[in-house]
Amino acid sequence: MSDWEEEYEAHGASLKAPPSAVRPPRTGRSSLFSRPFGRSFPAGERKDSEDRNWSRSAACSDSGRARRGRGGRRGRRTEPQTALHFSVDRAAVGAVIGRGGATIRDLEENSGARIKISQGEDRGDVLVFGSEDVQKKAREMIEALVSRRAENMAGSHSPSPAMKNLALAAPPPIDWASIRKNLHKYEAMKWKGLPPIKKDFYMEDECVASRSAEEVKNWRKENNNIFVDDLQEQGKRLVPNPVLTFEEAFRAFPGIMENIVRVGFTKPTPIQSQAWPILLKGFDLIGIAQTGTGKTLAYLLPGFIHMDQQPVPRAQHDGPGMLVLTPTRELALQIEEECSKYSYKGFKSISIYGGGDRNVQIGVVTHGVDVVIATPGRLNDLQMNEHLNLRSVTYLVLDEADRMLDMGFEPQIMKILLDVRPDRQTVMTRQASAGYGFSLGRQSIIIPRDPTSFSLFPCGSPLHLCTCSATWPPMIRRLAKSYLKDPMMVYVGTLDLVAVSTVQQSVLVVHEEEKKSYLFEFVRNMEPKDKVLVFVGRKIIVDDLSSDLSLQGVPVQSLHGDREQCDREEALQDFRDGRVRILIATDLASRGLDVHDITHVFNYDFPRNIEEYVHRVGRTGRAGRCGCSVTLVSRSDWKQASELVDILDRAGQTVPEELLLMAERYKQHQTERDVGAARGRGGRGSSAAASGTRFKRGGRRHDGGNTGSFLMI
Repeated sequence: MSDWEEEYEAHGASLKAPPSAVRPPRTGRSSLFSRPFGRSFPAGERKDSEDRNWSRSAACSDSGRARRGRGGRRGRRTEPQTALHFSVDRAAVGAVIGRGGATIRDLEENSGARIKISQGEDRGDVLVFGSEDVQKKAREMIEALVSRRAENMAGSHSPSPAMKNLALAAPPPIDWASIRKNLHKYEAMKWKGLPPIKKDFYMEDECVASRSAEEVKNWRKENNNIFVDDLQEQGKRLVPNPVLTFEEAFRAFPGIMENIVRVGFTKPTPIQSQAWPILLKGFDLIGIAQTGTGKTLAYLLPGFIHMDQQPVPRAQHDGPGMLVLTPTRELALQIEEECSKYSYKGFKSISIYGGGDRNVQIGVVTHGVDVVIATPGRLNDLQMNEHLNLRSVTYLVLDEADRMLDMGFEPQIMKILLDVRPDRQTVMTRQASAGYGFSLGRQSIIIPRDPTSFSLFPCGSPLHLCTCSATWPPMIRRLAKSYLKDPMMVYVGTLDLVAVSTVQQSVLVVHEEEKKSYLFEFVRNMEPKDKVLVFVGRKIIVDDLSSDLSLQGVPVQSLHGDREQCDREEALQDFRDGRVRILIATDLASRGLDVHDITHVFNYDFPRNIEEYVHRVGRTGRAGRCGCSVTLVSRSDWKQASELVDILDRAGQTVPEELLLMAERYKQHQTERDVGAARGRGGRGSSAAASGTRFKRGGRRHDGGNTGSFLMI
């Protein structure tokens, strides 16, 4: 029974005394009903305030919400003893009440009546209190509201005349077969009127041209076993000889040479020596090398020459000439810093990334910029909103393309490249992992130092490493085939942990709960000149460790994806400048972080795959310096134990006995699981019992006889 049924008879006659008769007695102390908390009234105003508060409380609707906006009651009530009673459609009750009672409050305020409504089985019952004129006005307003609702409901089921006309004028279905047939015609129409492009600027030095094939072969073998291949399907082109000095590459470009001399470089790195002639010839390139080997400079300097030597002056361009896509903000900022360092011909560059000030980025690109370094998400945002014209881009770089695809940026990359002219020059880089490693889905393939002994190489030729479909992840192969035109491939094969002898790797097998004490002990024993980068698996652990060290008075900075961009930049700058010597980070910092004086890498949590381990350790021992890495391995990391043992063996590092035992146990577990899968559920149990092992299954622990050995799951 609703509240109006309790207070009134069926015909609306009052069963209770008016509100003034049941008002709580006033005493010297104010009650909850007489005044709100924390408010006092002068003596002359207390009675009137209490009347107003009680009037509002008594005028509540069935939902229990007090009416707002009506003034206090002045004098005696003028409403009759009989309420106006009528009914409305049951489905219209919600429309009369409104969201949160907003509509019924408006009806009461505009009509001056007090309205109560309840929902019956078939109809909605409405009671209106007040004078006859007020009741009549409220009823008219409610009926008008219900009528409008009915008209709207009827209109939603029948199309309007405009919609009928639109349906009659609907276009015919799209003929996709015709579009595919005339695809080249439509593409020619899209790119009609573009200015001409020039890509070949290479002037081979006499010393480079005079080198014999045997000399080039020996040099490539001595310099990290460089592999070069032409991926053009029809007819192989002559691969340019490598350049051994900066003068051999840029003698015809004195502006580039001035910057190189000013920075103080002595000789090119292996990837630069082989990539520069290929890029200056105008070929597309796939460059694969370990981090810290100069890949950024390998594509930046030819890109500057490419933009400067175009037939159309850059002042007449309606957008940037070079576009560099990167997976992370930190890498974008690092590349922008490299561009600013060389400042060739006054080229202006900007880094565009999510988390930065969008309005500032829009302002810079609209006022003119030559080089855009961007993450795919933010660039796609500016592109779709027409803040940036990409039709003028003639030199495109997909830096760390594998990482961008792993992060799910493939749709944004494809949308971006739709607006970049198809006859551009394109460079795609990828980081090499341990050994001749490639990532195949979730599995890492480690190729021996002698690639001719590896079964994936047809005919024993190492040059098929990147052309073999089994070694390239599907997304990388699809991207290279779709957006690179007959590229050449340069692969610096042994720049891995085996070759980096300056990094001493230590592995400790510990319990999970002991990790924090190991880290704190390491921090207490740090030398004054040590600088350590701590890698952690989860963001919450980063914050936890940073807080604990800060409470101990240790200066520390943290870096992970949930921090604001300004905080991330400040953390990196503090670490670079030496204001803090400890940076705790997630794998966000495993790539693209270029700090040369890092002395130690501390792997608090082992990474998800062995390739990330290689990238983490590569943060130290850079630019000819020595470095150390300390890795904590717990039982949960036993899947990677075997691969870690292989890397330590190849690098000539000490392998702990506990790690070898962990790797053997995991292999044993894999064997038993395969046998169990073949025999069925019963076979798995009998296999475990026969081997005397203990394993966890379905959240419960099952003992398999002898407990002398166990599987760590």
